Amino acid sequence: MSSSNASMPTPDHADSMDAIYRTQRHIYDLTRKYYLLGRDRLIADLAPPPGGLVLEMGCGTARNLIVAARRYPHARFLGFDISEAMLENARTSIRRAGLEERIGLTRGDATSFSPKRLFGLDRVDRVFCSYTLSMIPGWEQALAAGADALAPGGRLHLVDFGDQNGLPDWFARGLHGWLDRFHVSPRADLEAVARHVAHRRGLLIEHRNLYRGYAQYAVIGG
Repeated sequence: MSSSNASMPTPDHADSMDAIYRTQRHIYDLTRKYYLLGRDRLIADLAPPPGGLVLEMGCGTARNLIVAARRYPHARFLGFDISEAMLENARTSIRRAGLEERIGLTRGDATSFSPKRLFGLDRVDRVFCSYTLSMIPGWEQALAAGADALAPGGRLHLVDFGDQNGLPDWFARGLHGWLDRFHVSPRADLEAVARHVAHRRGLLIEHRNLYRGYAQYAVIGG
């Protein structure tokens, strides 16, 4: 599946992400599986239609794309990321998985993307982002762009860090301290912004907290 570089990321944020993940990318999947909770739940809910197009915003190492492509062999998958360092790992992982014909990648900025600019497509059936919005300056624009990319009847799925209100204070403080090292900022107003995005487009939204507030999960769609 072909890809393009039609929508390039902003240099400052791209350089920042490359600096963080130039080394981290090699152990990213091994370490993140212990605290990026809810990713597989999101993938299980995608259920794209036969022949459907699924797009991941901020695909990182392509871990989620590979899991989803194996789960839904009747669909096609696309992903983009702002970090070229992560995309290098992603391309290698996809090639090793034998999924090059079903997963297309490119570099792009989530705050200004469209399927047309990145992949030459008008709309996609599913968009998802997993622990991505908490790393994107201007994440509100990214969320809106994801909703705008949906075909009629499509859905946007997202999972990210929650407010940790149901967890001990010491845990929340420790988690936030750890996340700060990687420029990750949990979005306390994610639900409010997601509802605003959905309502402005005449879409429905479901939002729920997971794991005592450790994570939050939302689905926006027709």
